[in-house]
Amino acid sequence: MGELVLAAKITHVPSIWLSIQPGKNHGIRKPAEEGLAEVGRRARERGADTFLVADSHWMNSMSFHVNGKARHSGSYASHELPHFIADLEYDYDGAPDLARLIGEEINAGGQKAMVHDVKDLGLEYATLVPMHFMNRPENTGGAQPLKVLPIGCNIYSTIDENRRVGEAMLRAIKRSDRKVAFLASGSLSHQFPTNEISSQYLNKISNPFNEQADRVVLDQWREGRIADFLETLPTYNERCTGEAAMADTAMMFGLLGWKDYSGRGEQLCDYFPSSGTGQVIVDFPVPA
Repeated sequence: MGELVLAAKITHVPSIWLSIQPGKNHGIRKPAEEGLAEVGRRARERGADTFLVADSHWMNSMSFHVNGKARHSGSYASHELPHFIADLEYDYDGAPDLARLIGEEINAGGQKAMVHDVKDLGLEYATLVPMHFMNRPENTGGAQPLKVLPIGCNIYSTIDENRRVGEAMLRAIKRSDRKVAFLASGSLSHQFPTNEISSQYLNKISNPFNEQADRVVLDQWREGRIADFLETLPTYNERCTGEAAMADTAMMFGLLGWKDYSGRGEQLCDYFPSSGTGQVIVDFPVPA
C-alpha cells in the first residue's frame, strides 16, 4: 500500500531562479533556495519515490488535469516573465501509474478529472523551480531523481472542491505502491502591483494588509490551529488575491485530514515578499 510521507507548502517565485544567475540579484533568495533543498532532502530521507506537485502555474479553466507522461523533458522559458526564467532544462521520470489512480479517484468522488499523455504538455515553473533545487543530482549530492507528477489547479474551483480533490489524491496514493511527497506550490497572498511600478516591488509586498494576513496564517499553521485557518480560507483567498484560487493549499489540507488535522507546521525559511506577493516554505507533519 502506498503512503503519503511528506506535505509541504512551498514557494516557486521566479526570483529564486534569478537568485542563482550571475548579476546584481545573485543570492537574493538564498534562504528559499536552501529551504527548497531541505524539503527535497526530507522527502528522500522519508523514503519518497515521487513528488506530487499541485502546480498553481498550470492553471485549468475546466476540470482537474493530471500530467501522466512517463517522462518530462525539455527546456523552459516563462511566457509570463521571460526576463526572469529562461533556458531552464529539465529531465524527470513521470508517474503514469499514480496519475491514472488519481484520475480514477477524483472522478469517483464526483469531480471531473482527466489524465494526459501529450507530447507537447510540458512542465510549468511552479514545478520546475522547486525541482531544480530538490531533485537534480547536481544539487542533491548525486541522489537519483524522484519521479515527478504535476496536477493542475482549476482557477474557477471552490475551496470545498479542492478539499475533495486532496482527499481523492490520498485515496489514490493508498491504492498505489508509491511513497509520495506532496508539494503545494503557490503563494500566500498574491496581489501584484500595477505594471507602472512593478519593477520597484522585487523585494516588497504590494499591500501591508496582505502581509499582516499572511503572518496570521503562519501563526495558525505553526500553532496547529488548522481548523481556525480553514474556517477563514475562502475569505483569505478572496481578499488576498489567492494564486490559482489557493487550490494547492486546499488540496494539501484535504490530503492531511482537513479540520481534523492538528499538526504544527515547521517553517523552513523566513517569510519574504517577492514582486508584491507573500512567500514561505512550511513542512507539515503527516498524520501516522
